[in-house]
Amino acid sequence: MNPPSEEKDTKLTVTDSEVVVRAVSEEITPPGTTPDERSATALWILASIALIAALYLARAFIVPLLFGILVSYTLRPIVDWFERYHVPRALGAAFLLATLVGGASWMTFSLSGDAAEMIEQLPDAARKVRQSLNAFRSGGANAMHRVQEAADELQRAVVDSGMKPQDVQVVTRESETTAWVRDFMLTQTALLVGFAAQAPIVLLLTYFLLASGTHFRRKLVQFVGPSLTQKKDAVRILEEVDEQVQRYLLVMLISNTLIAVLTWLAFEMIGLEHAGVWGFAAGVLHFIPYLGTVGTALASSVAALLQFGSLPQALLVASVFLLISGVVGMVFTTWLQGRFAGVNPAVLFIVLLFFGWLWGIAGLLLGAPLLAITKVICDRVEFLKPFGELLGR
Repeated sequence: MNPPSEEKDTKLTVTDSEVVVRAVSEEITPPGTTPDERSATALWILASIALIAALYLARAFIVPLLFGILVSYTLRPIVDWFERYHVPRALGAAFLLATLVGGASWMTFSLSGDAAEMIEQLPDAARKVRQSLNAFRSGGANAMHRVQEAADELQRAVVDSGMKPQDVQVVTRESETTAWVRDFMLTQTALLVGFAAQAPIVLLLTYFLLASGTHFRRKLVQFVGPSLTQKKDAVRILEEVDEQVQRYLLVMLISNTLIAVLTWLAFEMIGLEHAGVWGFAAGVLHFIPYLGTVGTALASSVAALLQFGSLPQALLVASVFLLISGVVGMVFTTWLQGRFAGVNPAVLFIVLLFFGWLWGIAGLLLGAPLLAITKVICDRVEFLKPFGELLGR
């Protein structure tokens, strides 16, 4: 009778194990999902990772292309206005780009004298900064000397009481600020040089897109499909993209002008020389989020140190500019961009962080317009509307 009983117990054990395995699998697998759905999710994740890697590896091609497209969208109304007065598009585009390049060159030439003078005075500025830091450290050294005297008195009291004093270990850490600043400046300079090297490519691409007019738009509308509804949707998407890009640049123009005026007035009140030049530079450099602000703050603080010879005065100049830039750039601009483009300011900030990490300075410049364009496309395409709701306010 014993063997059948053992066989029965074995069957019960196997059955119980199957129940446990089935229960665990049900807990791991989300309810209502099928293997095909799980495979589709995995494919979406892998495709997203591959897309991010491709965007990073092909940045030397994609970034100038996107800049050329955005600049052509921005300048196209002016070229269209020339065309209404019977000016050929090729001639109007060439004249407009030549005017912009000439204005930028004139601005650079106007500021080159002050920039060269500032570069020549950099050794004096470094010496003044070192002297101010040494004076600050001497005050800290006096305080540390008093603390050391108190510790010696306590140690003598311990010796007098008959207790064995413990060795006190003092850990010193060598400052690496100079090396970090040098590496940071070299890295940012390399990024700026690489970004400036792409400017001729952007100009050529912008010229060809402006000169071609609506040729590529007609081809794109025909490419979406033979249906009249699809073509109408494509035309509406392109028109709304134009509107969003122009609105974004209008917001940037207003905010940068406000920063330039406020910086000029604040520096005039402080007494900084060339306050108008600094205000103009602040407005132009603010097109580069974060890095432009930091660069302007550092440069203006160096100029204040050279003029006033006081580190607190230099810190005051930098603090005032950072306050203006923070209030206008981080609050006013972000709110206006979210209002005009119809996107959530929090989503906009996250997108700027992502594209800044992906493409550096170029990503910071392209993040907001790309988000606005993505929002327009998601709102018009049926199966992408949930993503549009996610990006919206």
